[in-house]
Amino acid sequence: MNEIICPNCKKAFKVDEAGYADILKQVKDHQFEKELSDRLAIAEKEKQNAVQLAEAQLRAKFNTHLSNRENELNKLQASAEKALIEKLTAKETQISNLQSLIDQAEIKNKLAVSEAIKNIEKERDALANDLKMKETEKQLLEKSLQEKYVQNLLSKDKIIEMKDDEIARLKDFKQKLSTKMVGETLEQHCEIEFNKLRATAFQRAHFEKDNDASGGTKGDYIYKENDEFGNEIISIMFEMKNENDETATKKKNEDFFHKLNKDRISKNCEFAVLVSNLELDNELYNTGIVDVSYKFPKMYVVRPQFFIQIITLLRNAALNSMQYKAELNIIKNQNVDITNFEEKINDFKKGFARNYDLASRQFKTAVDEIDKTMSHLQKTKDALLASVNNLRLANNKAEDLTIKKLTHGNPTMKQKFEDSSKDI
Repeated sequence: MNEIICPNCKKAFKVDEAGYADILKQVKDHQFEKELSDRLAIAEKEKQNAVQLAEAQLRAKFNTHLSNRENELNKLQASAEKALIEKLTAKETQISNLQSLIDQAEIKNKLAVSEAIKNIEKERDALANDLKMKETEKQLLEKSLQEKYVQNLLSKDKIIEMKDDEIARLKDFKQKLSTKMVGETLEQHCEIEFNKLRATAFQRAHFEKDNDASGGTKGDYIYKENDEFGNEIISIMFEMKNENDETATKKKNEDFFHKLNKDRISKNCEFAVLVSNLELDNELYNTGIVDVSYKFPKMYVVRPQFFIQIITLLRNAALNSMQYKAELNIIKNQNVDITNFEEKINDFKKGFARNYDLASRQFKTAVDEIDKTMSHLQKTKDALLASVNNLRLANNKAEDLTIKKLTHGNPTMKQKFEDSSKDI
């Protein structure tokens, strides 16, 4: 028996060895429980601190990574948008400038065409006035001839006698000539009339016989005139036809139109003129210059006395038209320049549209890549959030962990904990 003093009441009582051992065991179990509880509390606190630290570090790392990615995306998007806006602005400015140039060119072209039309109209009016003056001169000439004719009628007896003598002389002269010589006599007359005025009125003109029969036929004379720059002003193919009074078969003027037109075309002449003494009784050809362009283009029939007048008339008309031709060539060249400019504009528009399409595709590709990167970052974020959730679940499970739960249904571990407590 052992005597034990109670620490509370200070009374002594005796216990046997079994009771003493039981009390000792209770004391040891109480200390073990306290120490185990303290250690578990410390371990729990350390675990919570570690989890909180890991969670804070993980969250800080994730936030930093996410912020960097967002900054990179913002910079990339801002740079792409800025570059695209700059390109679009530059292209729009260039298109605006080019459109302004086109508008200015169109305005200039319209002004030039309007001015040219005004000048042409003025020249046309001047030419019409000249034609009216020529018509007036012709009428005056006809009137003068009629007056002369009337005066000649007063002395008709003397004139008829003189004409009879002249006719008799000419008939005798023509009977001695061949048909070819009769034609050559008219050609010589025309050539002499022209040479009288060549030095004063036709200094740059060429009036020569047509000796080129390579096309099968040839005309009688070719008249050509150039300006001081060598540009051709006018060209005329002449055919001279005379007729002997004793010729059995009488020819008509229109019998020679086809050949004359063929000679004009083969010798590249602009006009064709038949100087004819045929059909002396036909009043159509006795009135002056006869325009037969309704049968063949740019063809005229004149009597020998109007030989110089037809050259002068056609030459003056050609000189007046030279200015119109030059102005029309300028307008045509301007139209060609505008057409080439519009083609360049269209080529530029096509090239710009193609480059814009390529830039749009590349921009779309960049946006798709950004979307993919954002999707990847979102997946990373979801994975990190899932990891945090798993850590939270693990923390909850750790908080619910106790010695009783660990040893429940496990006698081996329960025995080990009991043995451990005995050692303590």
